[in-house]
Amino acid sequence: MVITYYIKACRPTQWVKNLIVFAGLIFAMQFTDLFQVAKAFGAFAAFCFISSAVYLFNDVQDREHDKLHPKKRHRPIASGKVPVGGALILSFILAILAFAIAFYIRLELGIVCASYFVMNLFYSKVLKKVVILDVMTIAAGFVLRAVAGAYAISVSISGWLIISTILLALFLGFAKRRHEVVLLDKDATSHRAILEQYSLPFLDQMISVVTASTVVVYALYTMSTDSGHPIHENMELTIPFVLYGIFRYLFIVYQKAEGGSPTESLLTDRPLLINIALWFLAVILLFTLQ
Repeated sequence: MVITYYIKACRPTQWVKNLIVFAGLIFAMQFTDLFQVAKAFGAFAAFCFISSAVYLFNDVQDREHDKLHPKKRHRPIASGKVPVGGALILSFILAILAFAIAFYIRLELGIVCASYFVMNLFYSKVLKKVVILDVMTIAAGFVLRAVAGAYAISVSISGWLIISTILLALFLGFAKRRHEVVLLDKDATSHRAILEQYSLPFLDQMISVVTASTVVVYALYTMSTDSGHPIHENMELTIPFVLYGIFRYLFIVYQKAEGGSPTESLLTDRPLLINIALWFLAVILLFTLQ
């Protein structure tokens, strides 16, 4: 059915990235307040809609390049199963729905949602062609998600959480670039011109820097007395889960030659899924015991 292709073009599997919206709810210990939970889910829905609107717009812009990619050429827009006009109309409708939900919940949430949309349009036109800034822009998108989740429930967001989020996003972003360089090899620049500016040694160095930084910042975050939330004295017990998650993803990137899609790795790698679930349960348990 045609509608199936439209749904696929919205990339609902990528909505997993928007789960970071719930970080504020969890670390502010508001997950037992149904009203706050409802607002957090509203923010999540808004970012699902706005991210799909962005994906549709970007896929229209990149359709000719995507046709040269071994996997992306099968996307609905690149393959011609979803017409350009239909994709743009759906993108506009989803953007309007996202803004309507976000501004209804809270003005600040609406502003963040709009900022995310504008930033991604700017990325599509300009920033994706600027080395390093292309990955940093993607990382900024994750930070905006986390900030949106905090604004939705009217709580302050920790600077530690923002730094941890952007470092983790940079780690995933540089790992994705590495996978593209390896997978596409000599055809890399024909698919994404910016890949000409990246080399494996350079990307490996960037991955090493953000990997170490992510672990250190998260460790400091769990033990900080100025973290922006009522942290439990035993929160550092969750550090092993973060270490394993980072190491497991490095295994996926370097040993399994994957990592081109963080979402796909998250949804298909069972050890990684179990580890994230255990981290989440540990955090909930520690906060509940306070």
